[in-house]
Amino acid sequence: MDILEGLLQIPGTSSALVAVFLLLFVYLHFSSGSNAGKGEKPPGPKPLPIFGNLLLLNPKKPYESLCELSKKYGSVFTIHLGPKKVIVLAGYKTVKQALVNHAEEFGDRDITPIFYDLNRGHGILFSNGENWKEMRRFALSNLRDFGMGKRRSEEKIKEEARHLIEVFEKLQGAAFDTAQPVNYAVSNIISGIVYGSRFEYDDPKFKAMVDRANENVRLVGSPSVQLYNLFPWLKPWLKDVVHVMKNVGENIKEMQGYIRNLQDTLNPQDSRGFVDSFLIRQQNTEKSGQNDYLFHDENLVICSANLFGAGTDTTGTTLRWGLLLMAKYPHIQARVQEELDRVIGGRQPMVEDRKSLPYTDAVNHEIQRYANIVPLSLPHTTSCDVHFQGFFIKKGTTVIPLLTSVLRDESEWEKPDTFHPEHFLDDQGQFVRRDAFLPFSAGRRACLGESLARMELFLFFTSLLQCFRFTPPPGVSEDELALTAVLGITLNPSPHKLCAVTRC
Repeated sequence: MDILEGLLQIPGTSSALVAVFLLLFVYLHFSSGSNAGKGEKPPGPKPLPIFGNLLLLNPKKPYESLCELSKKYGSVFTIHLGPKKVIVLAGYKTVKQALVNHAEEFGDRDITPIFYDLNRGHGILFSNGENWKEMRRFALSNLRDFGMGKRRSEEKIKEEARHLIEVFEKLQGAAFDTAQPVNYAVSNIISGIVYGSRFEYDDPKFKAMVDRANENVRLVGSPSVQLYNLFPWLKPWLKDVVHVMKNVGENIKEMQGYIRNLQDTLNPQDSRGFVDSFLIRQQNTEKSGQNDYLFHDENLVICSANLFGAGTDTTGTTLRWGLLLMAKYPHIQARVQEELDRVIGGRQPMVEDRKSLPYTDAVNHEIQRYANIVPLSLPHTTSCDVHFQGFFIKKGTTVIPLLTSVLRDESEWEKPDTFHPEHFLDDQGQFVRRDAFLPFSAGRRACLGESLARMELFLFFTSLLQCFRFTPPPGVSEDELALTAVLGITLNPSPHKLCAVTRC
């Protein structure tokens, strides 16, 4: 205060200048002292004005750039994505420690502008607080009620696999793009849980919904949409953002139509799926006069959209990688088929066969590890101030658990960058679990449909490999099949065609 008094006594010094000095003094005092005694900030490259460290990242493979930076700055480091400060967690031990041992502190979702636009803080994937807890709890309960990981789901998946086999048989070995039929088949599993019924593959509304959802997965991860997340004022000039919003609007309109039809035929004594259960919960709330304020129509639509989108893309993408890898490595495909023929014979595979198919199970797991379809995970944010590995991370800081650094951790995997099923086999050829196998993430935000996805991947993969040999198109060798990925929220295989040659 002596300094301020001295300033006021200087001729020509205005009160406005004194006020500016005071604000600057307060800012410097609190910004310099806010972390005193709390610990160091995680290291990282020096950011440029406006751009931060964006110029250090490969826009097509940012996850690889972050892995390289972790070698220099350590397993916990800071990077600036434009004006936004982000903490990156790299390596199995660090990611597990944060997401499992410090689950509460690292358990909130970072809701970027595009995901706020699409979800408005509702639903399961992009919400926090009581809304997230209640919607996740309700969704998980209903997924279990409708057979997730149980015999009921197994029979539906086996039935859907037969429909998909029929589609492949009709192609008579001709080259085709696996994207649509595989995505339609996988989408029907989650549709059965959400709406209580499956759709025909030629249903135009169903096809359009799946195609729009998958297109959005690609677009939301595109550089232009990520640019919007960093600089929201650019929205009017970014066509991909407008297209994403249009796709979501059309899908929500279709979903609202399905929900109205289910509401018109609702039987409170016989719930057909997630939507019915939500509607029944709404009715019971109204009758009892309880203030169950989270069970509103917007949460119903957004939850249904979250389940539909996530339940379609991740499993469908992984299965497509699996078929591509079998065509790329025919000797591995042949060994899988030999084991299937020897153990199962002509009947359709069942979940309980897994323990008798160690090599096939190992291949199935290695597909998920190698495909690495969610390399950056979905961003988290700290729910409170955190002391972690000697560093201080403030509440509300965006955190990226770098899953690609877990699935390709050099200290955990013998050949991290190679498709190597032996990662999951012991010296006697028996299947072994690996702690660093975290394709579904871990902790509070781990994929709630993990057990369903694991069942789908095993049953679809074994059913298709039992009936078909997958090869490159005529004139294309195995060596020419590219294993490049298209960046989105998930990593999809680049556009390609395969042949499904009948063997049963």
